[in-house]
Amino acid sequence: MHAPSPEITADQVLQAFRRDAPLLFLGAAIAAVGLVAALFSAIRRKLDPVLIYFALFAVLYGLRMWMVSNLMVLTMQGSSLYPRLSAALDFTVAIPAFLFFKAAGLLRRQATILSYSLGIVLGSLALATVAFGPQRILVQIANVSIIAALIIVASRSIGRRSDNQDLLVIRPGLLIFVAFVLWENIRSALGLRLPDIEPIGFVVLLGTLGYVAARQTLERDLQLSKIQKELEVAKQIQLSILPAAFPNSANFRVAARYVPMTSVAGDFYDFIVAADTQAGLLIADVSGHGVPAALIASMVKVAATAQRTNAADPARLLAGMNTVLCGNTQDQFVTAAYLHLDSQSRELRYSAAGHPPMLLLRDGTVLEIIENGLILAAFDFATFANAVHPLEPGDRFLLYTDGLVDAANAKGDFFGQDALSDVLRQTAELAPSAASDRIISAVQQWSASQDDDLTVLICDYIPSA
Repeated sequence: MHAPSPEITADQVLQAFRRDAPLLFLGAAIAAVGLVAALFSAIRRKLDPVLIYFALFAVLYGLRMWMVSNLMVLTMQGSSLYPRLSAALDFTVAIPAFLFFKAAGLLRRQATILSYSLGIVLGSLALATVAFGPQRILVQIANVSIIAALIIVASRSIGRRSDNQDLLVIRPGLLIFVAFVLWENIRSALGLRLPDIEPIGFVVLLGTLGYVAARQTLERDLQLSKIQKELEVAKQIQLSILPAAFPNSANFRVAARYVPMTSVAGDFYDFIVAADTQAGLLIADVSGHGVPAALIASMVKVAATAQRTNAADPARLLAGMNTVLCGNTQDQFVTAAYLHLDSQSRELRYSAAGHPPMLLLRDGTVLEIIENGLILAAFDFATFANAVHPLEPGDRFLLYTDGLVDAANAKGDFFGQDALSDVLRQTAELAPSAASDRIISAVQQWSASQDDDLTVLICDYIPSA
C-alpha cells in the first residue's frame, strides 16, 4: 500500500484540492453519469451495447480526470504503480469511446475495422505501459493514432447525411468533443504547456446525449400513455362481446366470472342458448395473451354466433366453429367446451376441443365429464363427439379455463384438478354467483401471481315445480 510522502504538508494538499476542485467535481459527475447508464442497462436486463460502452467510457473518463489531478500527483509521490496506471488509463479510455460511437451509429460500417484496430493498438500500449512504465514513444504513438482516427471520424461525420433526428442533435456535440480531443492530443504531442480543455468538450457531448435521452423518454411516455388508452378502449370492446347476465330462467341459474391477466385477454364465454327449458354454455381459451389473443377471441365470438342453428348438438357446433377458424388465426389455436342442457328431455350434451374436463357436482360428489376432440383452428379434419348424460335436479356444472388448474404457488406447485374439485364441493350450499367468487378467490389465494386468464362458468339445474 502506498503512503503519502511525509514531506507533504496539509497546506499543500488543501491548496491542490482547491485548484483541482472543479476538475474533481466534473470527473465525479461524469463517472456518476456512466454508473447511472450502467444501472439503467442492468435494470432493463437487456444487453445494450450503446449503454454499456457509454457507461464504460464515462466512468473511465471521470476516473482519468481524478488520476491526472494535481491532488493525486501530490499524494501519490513515490509510488511506482501510480504513473503506470495513470498512463495506461490515458490509452484505455479511448477504446470504449470509439466502440460507443460505432454502436450509436455515429460511424459508418467501414469504420468498424478502424475502431477495432485502434482498440488493439491502444490496448497494447496500455499493457506495455503497465509492464515497462511510461514511455514518451508510447504516448506519441497513441497521440498520432487517436488524431488520425478522430480526423477520419470528423470528416466522415460532417459529410454524412442522415434523417435520424437523434444523430442530427448528437453530431454537433460529437464534433465539438472531437475538436477538443484533437486539441488535447496535439498539445500533448507538441509538448505545449496550455490548459486542458478537453473535459469541456465531453460535457458538451454529454449535454447532447442527455437532450436526446430526455426527448426519447418523453416520446416513450407519450407512446405508453397512448397505448394505455388504446388498451382501455380494447378492454371495453372485449367486455362488450361478453354476454350480459344469464336471463331469469325457470330451470337454470348461471353465473360467470372473468378475470383477465392483462387489460385484454384470450378467454371467452357465451350463452348460445338462454331460455326457460334450454341452456347452451360455451367457454373458450385462445393460446397466448394480450391483444393477439383478444383479437382471436373476437373471431371465436363470430364463429360461435354463426353456429346457433347447431346449439342443441355440441359436436356439430364445435365442428362448425373449427371450419370458420381454420386458417384465420395466424397459427394460434383455441380450446373450447360447449354444454347444452334440456330440461324437457332432462338430458345434457357435452363436447370439447382440447379443453379441461367439465366438473359435475351431484349429491356431494364431483364427477369429471370428458369428451375431448382436437383443438380448434389447428386441423381442418378435426371431428368431435357428444357425451350424453341424464340431468338430475340439483346438478351443478362447472366450466373453466386452464388458468385455474395451472395456477402455481411460490413453490411452483399447481392448484390442480383435485383442489378445484374440493372447492367446488365446498360451494354446494352457495348460489352460483357466490360459488364463482369462492372458486376465483381460492385460486388467487393459492397462486403467487396471476400468470393466465381466469374464467369460470357455473350452471345449476333447478327444475320448476
